[in-house]
Amino acid sequence: MTNTYTCSSEEFMKNKRMPVRIMETEQDMYEEIAQIMVDTIKAKNEEKTLIICPVGPIMQYPIFAQKVNKERISLKNVWFVNMDEYLDDNDELIARSSILSFRSTMDRLCYSQIDPNLVMPESQRLFPIPGKEAEIDALIESMGADLCLTGVGINGHIAFNEPPEAGDPISDKEYENISTRCLDISRETITNNGANKICGALDVFPKRCVTLGMKQLLSAKKFKIYLYCNWQWGIMRKVALEEPTRTAPASFLQNHPDAEMVITEDLYKKNLNIN
Repeated sequence: MTNTYTCSSEEFMKNKRMPVRIMETEQDMYEEIAQIMVDTIKAKNEEKTLIICPVGPIMQYPIFAQKVNKERISLKNVWFVNMDEYLDDNDELIARSSILSFRSTMDRLCYSQIDPNLVMPESQRLFPIPGKEAEIDALIESMGADLCLTGVGINGHIAFNEPPEAGDPISDKEYENISTRCLDISRETITNNGANKICGALDVFPKRCVTLGMKQLLSAKKFKIYLYCNWQWGIMRKVALEEPTRTAPASFLQNHPDAEMVITEDLYKKNLNIN
C-alpha cells in the first residue's frame, strides 16, 4: 500500500487514483485556465454556456478578459456561476465593500475588465444566495454545467463543501449528493484563509458561508482542480492517493468521468518524508 506522505514523487504519479498533470509554474496555470474558459465558450458556438467559477484561483480572470476583448468573444449567452460566498452573522452575504467579498473580486478582476458590448448581463453573473438555494440548483440542473474550475482547500474542500465534523452521520454517498446550502466554515479553513487573506485577524473572519453543493459541482461535464500553494502538498496527496471520502471532499473527483488535477512542478517534486 502506498504511504500518502512518504512515497516518492515517482511513486505518487504511478499510484495516483485520478488523472494528474504537472505544469511548470503557477502563472502557466492562470494562462491555461483562461484559455480553457475561452475554448469552452467558443466550442458551444454561441449556444448557452454555463461555467462554475472559483474565487481561488483568481488571476486567470484578467487574462480571460484580455482574450475576450482581443478576440471579440460575445458572452451574451454565457452564465458564470460562482461557487460560494462568505456570510455575515445574520446569514446574509457579506458586504461587497469587504476585502473578502468574492462578488467584488469578480467585479474587479473579471466583469469590469471586459468590453461592455461583450460582457454578459448582470443577471448571468450568479452566486448562491441564502434562501434561494433551490433556484440556483434548478438552473444548473436545467442548463447543465459545461465546466467547473477550482482550487482545493487545506482540508480537501471544493467550494465550501467542508468535511463533516466528527459524529456527523452523513455517509459518503449522501455527501456526494448534498445540494447548495449555508453552513459553518471549518476551523481549518478559517485559520488558513484568515492567515492568508487578513493577516491572521481570525476573530473577525466570517464563520458562515453559502456554497454550491457537491451534487451541483460534480454534475459539470469537465472538472479541473489546480494546486500550486505549498500548503496544498498534503491534501494533494490525500486526494490523489487515498480512496474517495467525505473527509477529503475533492477525492470524490476520482469518480468523475472527466476530472483532472493539475499541480505545479514544485509540488510534484517536493518530498518531505514525514514519518
